[in-house]
Amino acid sequence: MTQIDLPAPAGALSPKAASGVHSDAKTGFWGLLLGSIGVVYGDIGTSPLYAFKESIVHVGQDGTPATPVEVYGVVSLMFWALMLIVTIKYAFLLMRLDNKGEGGVLSLAALAQRLAGKRTPFLLIAGMLGAALFYGDAMLTPAISVLSAMEGLTVIPALQGHIEPFILPLAIGILVGLFLVQKNGTARVGAFFGPICLVWFAALGALGLYHLSDHPGMLAALNPYYAISFLLTHSALGFVVLGSVFLTVTGAEALYADMGHFGRKPIASAWTWVVFPCLMLNYLGQGAMVINAPETAANPFFLMAPEALRPAMVVLAGMATIIASQAVISGAYSLTQQAIQLGLLPRMQIKQTSETHLGQIYLPQVNLLLMIGVIYLTLTFRSSSAMASAYGVSVIGAMITSSVLAVTVIPKVWKVSFAAAAAIMAPFIAVEAIFAYSNLLKLFSGGIVPIIIASVLMMVMWTWVRGSQRLSDITRRDLSLTALFESLNVKPPKRVPGTAIFPTAEPDIAPAALLHNLKHNHILHENIVILHVVTAPTPHVADDDRFQIEDVLPSVRKVTLTFGFMETPNISRALGLARRKGAAFDIMTTSFFVSRRALLPARRKGLARLQDYLFIYLARNATTATDFFHLPTSRVVELGAQIVV
Repeated sequence: MTQIDLPAPAGALSPKAASGVHSDAKTGFWGLLLGSIGVVYGDIGTSPLYAFKESIVHVGQDGTPATPVEVYGVVSLMFWALMLIVTIKYAFLLMRLDNKGEGGVLSLAALAQRLAGKRTPFLLIAGMLGAALFYGDAMLTPAISVLSAMEGLTVIPALQGHIEPFILPLAIGILVGLFLVQKNGTARVGAFFGPICLVWFAALGALGLYHLSDHPGMLAALNPYYAISFLLTHSALGFVVLGSVFLTVTGAEALYADMGHFGRKPIASAWTWVVFPCLMLNYLGQGAMVINAPETAANPFFLMAPEALRPAMVVLAGMATIIASQAVISGAYSLTQQAIQLGLLPRMQIKQTSETHLGQIYLPQVNLLLMIGVIYLTLTFRSSSAMASAYGVSVIGAMITSSVLAVTVIPKVWKVSFAAAAAIMAPFIAVEAIFAYSNLLKLFSGGIVPIIIASVLMMVMWTWVRGSQRLSDITRRDLSLTALFESLNVKPPKRVPGTAIFPTAEPDIAPAALLHNLKHNHILHENIVILHVVTAPTPHVADDDRFQIEDVLPSVRKVTLTFGFMETPNISRALGLARRKGAAFDIMTTSFFVSRRALLPARRKGLARLQDYLFIYLARNATTATDFFHLPTSRVVELGAQIVV
């Protein structure tokens, strides 16, 4: 029913959906900055729970504790990873490549396609890959974050030796509860995101300072010499450690993806003056503590807190991980909505959970699949350390995708040569390639999981795009609209009062519902509207540009409705804008005739036949056009047909 003229890639979470808060013109800079701390930095802000622990554990595998120089090296690698990837690449470079104010891999790919002026297989595949990898991240982030927080209970003396068997059930209980409350919306929770995360980052910085004061020499780790020296002197082990060091930058994509909601300056300012300093103080403090007390390397984050404060830190960590999980879950909803709009996935039920917060959406099917995936991963890996091997592979894939896409966009946006653009992004691509290699070393200890998830989703998206294209090709061979009405002039059918609207993906082809109405009812309404829905390569479309009318024949009009790829296509509301274009629809005398196709597989063998069955399954389980496009149910008539695909 919907034609996606530019099936640009998808793969970024929606700022509005991920935030749980609502921005308007009255929201000041400080309000946006506080909101970004709670939403944008929820994921990267919980990395201190496990990143340093997983990095330093590799250095002491032979039974001897890490030397001070080795600790300097690990912390130095963390500092420069954050500096190069988050500060310079995202905060300074990519956030200046916006698509009408929106950011993220999706918007970057759509911008690249709009600038190129055509659809290319590279952009389509890049978008599919970015979207598929994000779903893996959306499953792993809640699992590893909540598990890490619950594992903090083991450092509370009163619980040691008793709480361990209950860690996994507690984590699963929290995760299940988190998914079950999604249908109620997240606006109320979102209002507390910023203040809670601000307290969280303040606690990170304070704990770091507390231990850094015992070993001020730890500040030497900011010198890149220690990072380079560690890699040169530890050869293969250095790449293993890099795979864990990369955990410090997971969540960096959120800086770019949430730009449309909070703006570049508030996000960049929050990173520069709050988040980055607090994160580094904590990593430096963890390093200083491990040098002074090597036995704390088993769980350095929670052991940083004085014994009396550890229960409070566990509670605060639990709240921070729930916030991080909520942001990525909401992002998955938004990603799915965008992928549907861009023709990468079949229609699904999308529910608005707030009357005032437009980005607050809930997708029951996605929520159920995510919950099953998260619980399965939690039960499979059973600990944050085991899961750390799988975490990061999907994130680095999305990062490399954004870097490569930036090379295609920079020449036209910044008016420089392609060679200059490649030179600008080459250092980041090189660093990310090294991180990708280090993550692939963990392939058979868990890293294969996100690759399997991404591969399955890539197959689903490719099957849907391929099947939709074949279905469109079949439709184009049908009778043209002009030829149909020319034949009707010879023997005109009976005309009845009212307006008949025929939604179609091919506005120049006679809709199947129109042909069936003529065949079975032998009538034609006085006013015929061929309704064509288009998704633009921009996030939003102004109301003045949404509605276009073209008179193609007497009493036959072609209406084109355009929606942005971040918008919900509400046809009923959009038709209300017709008065501005000199046309008005009386809903009580208007009927919508919708085609409902029964798809049958062609006689083929092998993978192609399996893809046919998969496409048919997806099509049969897609949300109906009536629900997806918000058509008035009392005015809809469905007419079916069988098609062999």
